[in-house]
Amino acid sequence: MRNKLLVIFLFLVLMTSACGARTSVETVTPTLTETRVATATKTPTVQAIATPTPETPIPTNSPDCTNSAAFVADVTVPDNSSMPSGANFTKTWRVKNTGTCIWGPDYTLSHYSDELMGVPSSVPLSATFPGQTVDISMELRASSSIGIHKSFFVIKNPAGLIMKIDNDSRLWVVVNVSSEVASVPTGTQGSGSIPITGSGNSGSGLANITCAFTVDMSKVTEAINAVNAYRAQNGLPAYTVNELLTKAATAHANDMACNKLFAHDGSDGSTPTTRVAASGYTASSITENVYGSYPPLSGQGVVDWWKNDKTDLRHNQNLLSATYTEIGVGYSFFNNFGYYVLVFATPK
Repeated sequence: MRNKLLVIFLFLVLMTSACGARTSVETVTPTLTETRVATATKTPTVQAIATPTPETPIPTNSPDCTNSAAFVADVTVPDNSSMPSGANFTKTWRVKNTGTCIWGPDYTLSHYSDELMGVPSSVPLSATFPGQTVDISMELRASSSIGIHKSFFVIKNPAGLIMKIDNDSRLWVVVNVSSEVASVPTGTQGSGSIPITGSGNSGSGLANITCAFTVDMSKVTEAINAVNAYRAQNGLPAYTVNELLTKAATAHANDMACNKLFAHDGSDGSTPTTRVAASGYTASSITENVYGSYPPLSGQGVVDWWKNDKTDLRHNQNLLSATYTEIGVGYSFFNNFGYYVLVFATPK
């Protein structure tokens, strides 16, 4: 009997020890599992902290705010700076906001007239509050032609209107190209290096031109179509293209190209009136639009430029005139520049 009780006692002790061992293993397992879960939940928490950099906000202006500016300084490339031919350079103007509108990236500095100098069509302005100054930079390229070269720019508001700067509306760069790199481009149609005959250099007719200019009749045709499409949009009849007016326009375009002119007076002192007369056309009224740039504009592009010119409103007025009935268009290309002449006339 005593032996049976001893056996039962030993059996119960062994059972108790085994239960304790199982309980110990079960308590360790969930601890390890909780550690893994905690580690896994940390990663998305850290990633959620990163946020994208916000874009520059466009200022909100009241509808009646005013836009005006004042030129402060040429930060780089003062007027008449010497520049190697074909050199890339950065022109920076410092301008003060003298109006009540806040400028932002929806305000732009845009090319206005004369040489493009490889410039982009426009660059946005930095946020500038009334009374503050801002530095505006353009990446430019000097001409390969020796001499003085100019380019004019304007600041436009979000509606595309040109802002007044002091008593003008323009900023400019003027460089003196000190060395020349020869460049004789190949034209797409036709070639020059021939004299344009007329009254010689008397100043009364068509200048004698002998440089290696080239012409492109596709640009002439595009310009004519653009002018007449613009007139149709405004309820006006199309201009008639006249061969003699085309002769006068082409002669002056070639003269402008070979002598780098951006004006109505020819290298021989001729004027629109004397050139039209020398062509054999008899007119009761005459006027003229001219334009030159690098790189050259398309035919549509030059008509758009004349339409939107705010400095000389006569350019657009000529396009929409009810006085003139006939036109001649000339285009000439030389040394990377393209020159357009549009002659308007009414016959007697």
